[in-house]
Amino acid sequence: MSKSVVKVYKRPAGGWGALKSVASQIMGQGNPAKGVMTLLSANQPDGFDCPGCAWPDANHRSTFEFCENGAKAVAAESTSRRVTNNLFERFTVTELNAQTDYWLEDQGRLTEPMRYDADSDRYVPVSWDAAFDDIGAQLRALPSPDDAIFYTSGRTSNEAAFLYQLFVREFGTNNFPDCSNMCHEPSGTAMRESVGIGKGTVTLQDFEQTDAIFIFGQNPGTNHPRMLGELRAAAKRGAVIISFNPLRERGLEKFQNPQDIREMLAGEATDISTSYYQLTIGGDLAAVKGMIKHVLEQDALAVAQGQASLLDHAFIAEHTSGFEALQQDVAQESWETLSAQSGLSEAQIRAAAASYLKAERVIACWGMGITQHQYSVATIQMITNLLLLRGHIGRPGAGLCPVRGHSNVQGDRTMGIHEKPAPALLKKIEQVFGFAVPRHNGYDTVGAIEAMRDQPGKVFFAMGGNFAAATPDTAETYRALKNCALTVHVTTKLNRSHLIHGKSAYILPCLGRTEIDVQESGPQAVTVEDSMSMVHLSTGMNAPASEQLLSEPMIIARLAVATLGERSKINWLHMVADYDRIRDAIANVFEDFADFNQRVRLPGGFHLRNSARLREWRTATGKARFMPFAIPQSMTQKLSEQYAENLFTLATVRSHDQYNTTIYGMNDRYRGVFGERRVLFICADDLKMLNMQAGEWVDIQSVGEDNVTREAQRFLLVEYAIPRGCLAAYFPETNGLVPLGSFADRARTPTSKAIPVRLRKHLAMKAG
Repeated sequence: MSKSVVKVYKRPAGGWGALKSVASQIMGQGNPAKGVMTLLSANQPDGFDCPGCAWPDANHRSTFEFCENGAKAVAAESTSRRVTNNLFERFTVTELNAQTDYWLEDQGRLTEPMRYDADSDRYVPVSWDAAFDDIGAQLRALPSPDDAIFYTSGRTSNEAAFLYQLFVREFGTNNFPDCSNMCHEPSGTAMRESVGIGKGTVTLQDFEQTDAIFIFGQNPGTNHPRMLGELRAAAKRGAVIISFNPLRERGLEKFQNPQDIREMLAGEATDISTSYYQLTIGGDLAAVKGMIKHVLEQDALAVAQGQASLLDHAFIAEHTSGFEALQQDVAQESWETLSAQSGLSEAQIRAAAASYLKAERVIACWGMGITQHQYSVATIQMITNLLLLRGHIGRPGAGLCPVRGHSNVQGDRTMGIHEKPAPALLKKIEQVFGFAVPRHNGYDTVGAIEAMRDQPGKVFFAMGGNFAAATPDTAETYRALKNCALTVHVTTKLNRSHLIHGKSAYILPCLGRTEIDVQESGPQAVTVEDSMSMVHLSTGMNAPASEQLLSEPMIIARLAVATLGERSKINWLHMVADYDRIRDAIANVFEDFADFNQRVRLPGGFHLRNSARLREWRTATGKARFMPFAIPQSMTQKLSEQYAENLFTLATVRSHDQYNTTIYGMNDRYRGVFGERRVLFICADDLKMLNMQAGEWVDIQSVGEDNVTREAQRFLLVEYAIPRGCLAAYFPETNGLVPLGSFADRARTPTSKAIPVRLRKHLAMKAG
């Protein structure tokens, strides 16, 4: 590994750095011509949906509908590198587990199904028939279907997700932990209670009409780079963009569009944020409540002076409930508390609220900087309260916008991947397919880890993803997976989860999003749903990386046949012979997918009906609900009373060369870190207080209510623009610091953005 370098990045997000990165990624995968041609088909009407983030396609305005991180994902999938049996002959599983996450995935595409051989501690080739027979037999032998756990990644297509939930429910369980449990579960929970639907209420067209965009806890420059195009366009036409984020993120400051030749040659860039508020980690709830307090105070003053009300009282009266309770709750909250808990001054909060009041149309966006906290549901509902005050939901240019991660994480949930299924869905499945479905709730991600850890003999089946690296409390997660009788992973590349295995284990390689999927009726297309509820086709263009790869729908179908046998009510192999048949079945179950095959073949696909966007409120009161919530102490504040030393709040973040658990490189260009991932971002004042310097190495210890010491060793201190008392570091390196029992109220998302920690000097004091 090259020596680590830390330097301030002064250039805009995007620009020549993004172009250089794209070129480097394509060249580095060994097949540049194929990489370029593949990229040109990304997010095109007759191409494939990018396997990266879920940001919507912009009506295919150009040939280049991809971003830097999308290019990394596509290049990695279309790589010329192959993982054959030769790799497993060279390395035992124990030896592979000593490698870095970056090294593991950088070996290339898996080419054949593999079975773990305990005697040699190696994966060895196995036929598909033998693999399915053994997995099916082990599933059938379980004392209860609830002893099997079926995980789902957000890259899984609608067709695969629908078949997966259908098979698992016919098998007899609702154990569906998925990546939503670890990211935007609070968004769905909060919005279903407040507005009656767990999805965002805006489309890309709303971004073209809005006057103000409020961004909370999100870093689009790294996590959703194509969003910067919409923010740039909004800023250029005069829309106000207000950002709330503890860290200074380059993508929220300045952006140079790599696809604008004139802008690139002229060295121009667009300022993104009109105002940038660096609140403390977890301070968003207090900041937004403070904005509401300002709005209500200014409204009362205006009315007292005989002026028009600043609120949309007609909307509030006709479409909402709970307004009076919110008024009373906000009036009781002091400015001292709001300022102390947000980390912002009263003047800053009022200034942000003034920007809100000036706008006729407001969009509120948020990411995992909001959702991975104990009070994440309350924070999202407070953001919703703010928009409801002036009727900013259900009209053009305004609305709620949770910006989700993986490309089909929202679609998987739409298709029924949920451990708490709606009774209406279960009833419809029974009517259409004729088998009895389980009615009790299954395990979410935290519950699945606890069950596997405490009850030996479980079966863990993962449809994609990297469960061992994505989950909290790494030691407990590893212990849980190793306690299983069987672990199975459907995947395209080798990752950490395949090496933290049960007593028996399989790796089942599948087709990637970019590859041609040929079934009995010919080449197939799958569908995905983006973050704004657009459903469209995705068609691969590359030859498969190996002749032995199967598609995800085919893997599920063959698994169902091997497990259920003649007792199944479904002709699985007939259904996967033509994916139109799967889509017809989806249409029979979900009313919003009526005429699925016809509508999805329209240019750009179709938009799923959104009840809140239409001002139809499917809530407990039949109206949009104002939800009051008192400002609590943070966990760090509570625990500080028990510890004499200084405690900090740590947030785990992605590097720029990373997407979720996939590591594409060792750099974080926008934050100025090169060649190192074990870094800890800290402000200058805290370094001085600790009598430490940037460049020293520290160990991080988390403290929690369970009195268990969790430690991550040897992190390089990097001075950064972040509030006092706040730290940031990359995951999965710091996942082990998150207690399994620390999660969001009512949503159970791990609190990866709010970890109370203390620091100790590492024995190696200086870098290098």
